[in-house]
Amino acid sequence: MAPGILVDDTSSRDGLQLEETSDNIDAVNVIKGKTNFADGKDKTQFRQYEDACDRVKNFYLEQHTKQTVAYNLKARNHYKHRKPVEMTIWEAMEKLNTLIDDSDPDTSLSQIQHLLQSAEAMRRDGQPRWMQVTGLIHDLGKLLFFYGSEGQWDVVGDTFPVGCAFDERIIYPGTFAANPDSQDPIYATELGVYTPNCGLDNVMLSWGHDEYLYHVVKDQSTLPAEALAMIRYHSFYPWHKEGAYRHLMDLEGHDEKMLAAVKEFNPYDLYSKSDGVPDVEKLKPYYMELIDEFFPERVLKW
Repeated sequence: MAPGILVDDTSSRDGLQLEETSDNIDAVNVIKGKTNFADGKDKTQFRQYEDACDRVKNFYLEQHTKQTVAYNLKARNHYKHRKPVEMTIWEAMEKLNTLIDDSDPDTSLSQIQHLLQSAEAMRRDGQPRWMQVTGLIHDLGKLLFFYGSEGQWDVVGDTFPVGCAFDERIIYPGTFAANPDSQDPIYATELGVYTPNCGLDNVMLSWGHDEYLYHVVKDQSTLPAEALAMIRYHSFYPWHKEGAYRHLMDLEGHDEKMLAAVKEFNPYDLYSKSDGVPDVEKLKPYYMELIDEFFPERVLKW
């Protein structure tokens, strides 16, 4: 399928395969030293796929070939003009649960239980309520796989700016060779369509579950800027782990503040899976109250 065509009928897609790809991506980020283990966690308990690197490199070859400026403009236009699906946050969690349940070999937990693990880890550490609810919802953007994506490559994976040169600190940088933007006289330059220190709010990141959820919640919640940054940038490893694209950060200190927030968030996502099994029904009233606090409209357009 050509990368400019967006898919609406995705009812037959295999969510288990999507989650397997997502897990392999996490594994490679760990193997490559792209993420830090949380203090006190047993590093030996996390899955080490023997063939994860090969699988993930093939995934990134497709992603890096197809994530062009043209595709990103079409994806955002499709999101803006399509008929949205309406669900509450909890309904979205239950939907995700039915799509990719029992797919993670690190844990037998459901998707809702994993989301609760992340949120509960934050709660135990005394993190603010807005951060707890961010932990609860952070993976809901994977619903994009069933609401207008072309495949796995525009849902999961590390993210990066489009419209400027692909930095060598992006994972598997050589796989951008077939991306037409890499040969474009404007897009292939360091700044591309941007100006120095324009601020990351003005940069178009590759379309995927992070960017999708960010667009869903930014105008439908009262979450603070730090929460929105945690959602939008948690897969932007070239930036928050490798130090790339600093020339696009603003000079007022906003992006530095967001960077600190994302770095604080990531361990709760990656390394909470060894924690105890959360009791969904027992915890649900607390988190329903949190959801209502930060999502006053309750029913969101997805």
